Amino acid sequence: MRTTGSFRQRRRAGWGMAAALLTALAAAGCGTAQGPVVTVATVGEATAHRATMVRTVSAEALLYPLHQALLTPKISAPIERFTVQRGDRVHRGELLAVLENQDLKAAVTQAQGAYQQAEAKYLSLTGATLPEQLRAAKLTLGSDQQALAAARRTYHSRQHLYAQGALPLITLEQAHVTYTQALAAYREAQQHLQRLTSVGRQQMIREAAGQVAMAKGQYQAAQAQLGYSYIRSPMDGVVASRPLYPGQMATSSTPLFTIVDRRQVVARAHVSQDEAALVHVGDAATITAGGGLSTRGKVTVVSPALDPNSTTVQIWAQAPNPGERLRPGSSAELTVRVGTLANALVVPDSAVLTNSIGGTSVMVVVNGKAESRPVTVGLVQNGAAQIVSGLEPGETVVTTGAFGLPSGTRVQAAADGTAAAGRS
Repeated sequence: MRTTGSFRQRRRAGWGMAAALLTALAAAGCGTAQGPVVTVATVGEATAHRATMVRTVSAEALLYPLHQALLTPKISAPIERFTVQRGDRVHRGELLAVLENQDLKAAVTQAQGAYQQAEAKYLSLTGATLPEQLRAAKLTLGSDQQALAAARRTYHSRQHLYAQGALPLITLEQAHVTYTQALAAYREAQQHLQRLTSVGRQQMIREAAGQVAMAKGQYQAAQAQLGYSYIRSPMDGVVASRPLYPGQMATSSTPLFTIVDRRQVVARAHVSQDEAALVHVGDAATITAGGGLSTRGKVTVVSPALDPNSTTVQIWAQAPNPGERLRPGSSAELTVRVGTLANALVVPDSAVLTNSIGGTSVMVVVNGKAESRPVTVGLVQNGAAQIVSGLEPGETVVTTGAFGLPSGTRVQAAADGTAAAGRS
């Protein structure tokens, strides 16, 4: 991660010039018979100018697909066959694998039969069954009532004859048994008719409808279990992983497939709290990966909480992935544009020198001589440094060769385009 406001001192380019300059100055101290030797150092130069600086926050990021699915079966069964391989492109709803399901097919057939049977009973009940039952119950009650009346008359008649001594006791007892049975049959017929009339037609229909609903639910559950044996893709994407082989046991604890959608990527990076305060959802972002691959997008997430381990804030940026060349799982650089600084006084950041106690200065070219001048540095980014104080627009500064250069040394601009590049 690179912190906003920091800058690198590019000193190595000037070391060779400084060494040559010191050697020349030592020789000049000796002098000659004709007088001292005047040495001119060749340096890179640039002109301080006003410009608009773009403020960015940059950090190392890890790439993720926009959508990813881990397909785990809901049932445990051996894998019968696969229809795709790793790297294949798949579409939503496409069949990817089939698990062994003969027992599930049998369960569906059984549940379907029970459902059809319940429906048939319901249709029969809502047809003519209940009226016929009522008619039969009434006929039975009438017949049992007549039989009871006849048995009662016979029993009373034999009681009278037995009292006169005209019949034996056994005949009276037989008549009593017949009367008792007729009474029980009559009462049962009464209760049956009462049950039919008290429950009512609608209640009977509701009971039958409940049985149909229960059978239908069991049938649908069996169909769902069978459907779980067919593994289908939940989205368009690419098969990123397929760890098992046909014949192996598929379980709910082991994913069968990993499907990723790489048409867009999400870069996730950690930045400091100060930098996170500058970033907002919707800010323009650039994702740059190895090989010069780059894509532009927007910030979609700024975490409201700190990472407890690093005390940093995670930010996400989403961007298109043309040609799907950016690979999820790889690292990239995330750069977020968080604002602009207009009319800033700017010099190349290589012109800024830092001493051992943190003070900053630049070598200003005045009348052909390099003079050290302390400056206050503001924003440093993208190779440019903002000078808050100590320098005026149009002044020339040394960009290369300033390290170790004594103040007051005569300098000349390098003829290799360094000065021109510094003024751009």
